[in-house]
Amino acid sequence: MNPSISFREACPKARLVLEDGTEYHGFSFGSPHNSTGELIFNTTMVGYCEMLTDPTFAGQVLTLTWPLVGNSGVPPQTEDRSVRQFFESNRIWPCGLVVSEYSPHYSHWNAVRSLGDWLKEEGVPAITGIDTRSLSKRIRAKGTLLGKIVMENGGSGENEESDPRKRNLTAEVSCKDIIEYEPASHLAPSSSLLLLDLGVKNNVIRNLTSRRAKVVRVPWDYDFTKTPYDGLVLSNGPGDPAFLGEVVENLRKAVTMGKPIFGIGMGNLLLGQAAGAKTFRLPFGHHSSNQPVRLCGADRTYVTPQNHAFAIDPQGLAGDWEQWFTNLNDGTCEGIRHKTKPFFATQFHPEHCGGPGNRENIYDLFFSRLKLR
Repeated sequence: MNPSISFREACPKARLVLEDGTEYHGFSFGSPHNSTGELIFNTTMVGYCEMLTDPTFAGQVLTLTWPLVGNSGVPPQTEDRSVRQFFESNRIWPCGLVVSEYSPHYSHWNAVRSLGDWLKEEGVPAITGIDTRSLSKRIRAKGTLLGKIVMENGGSGENEESDPRKRNLTAEVSCKDIIEYEPASHLAPSSSLLLLDLGVKNNVIRNLTSRRAKVVRVPWDYDFTKTPYDGLVLSNGPGDPAFLGEVVENLRKAVTMGKPIFGIGMGNLLLGQAAGAKTFRLPFGHHSSNQPVRLCGADRTYVTPQNHAFAIDPQGLAGDWEQWFTNLNDGTCEGIRHKTKPFFATQFHPEHCGGPGNRENIYDLFFSRLKLR
């Protein structure tokens, strides 16, 4: 007998209701309450713990296309230098999870609990028994849709529609106070970096501190133009960059100061706006660990992890700014750089956990620019 079938029989029934009226019927294995968010799909095969704790997924109902989820369980919440060791933040950020087959039975050397138990503890609903292939095809055909997980027994929690596309999600996920991280090495810090928290992943912090940097993490609306630093890092983050106009204005001032600037994800979008470009919403975003990008001006392609719903229109880049990388699937801009000054950013995640890490050398590039100052 299929153990997942017997498990489903013990689970409450639930529905996934789409904005266009389509309904999918399944079974609840997370928190028993209703939740609405922007429905997206991710094609990554591994790393659901990293994905669920990535702040860039805030306000979204995350669909995992890999057919079996949960069999590796959830690791312990241990910390290393004030950063959770096996997660990308201190909580789950998606407002719902959708999978095809969920395994309540986990087997992994580092697991301490099941995915379902973790979701219940954090108050996040989840639904299994969904045809995620059909769901992904619908999103690809119609574009991003709102989706609502509804408990058949009525559930609890919100009953009204909540559109995260109309909220400043960056403000929701960013830190509220200044946080300092010491370098991983016992040696003196090689540099002092200001990290603008737009929804930063822990692995960004790990990559910076492992290179002997002291990191000062500041809230998204912090005026970094009045603080001394060796380099400025603009983190990844969720939502629409249109809500962050004051950050763009501060970036225009920071560019005139000449100190190195490195952006990731949302940081790339904001730096692009500061450089004169406009941003636009992608039909269904890029959410995977296998997006091919080509280095502009070179016959070299990389497989990259990505999680974003917007892109830069490079036609608006002014002066000595130029496109750095191009997505080979849809031709969108995957990064920008300045031709003569130490400013650059990538739309993809060079520090990804649970996926390819072959672009972590971009951090080395940033630190090489710091040494030239």
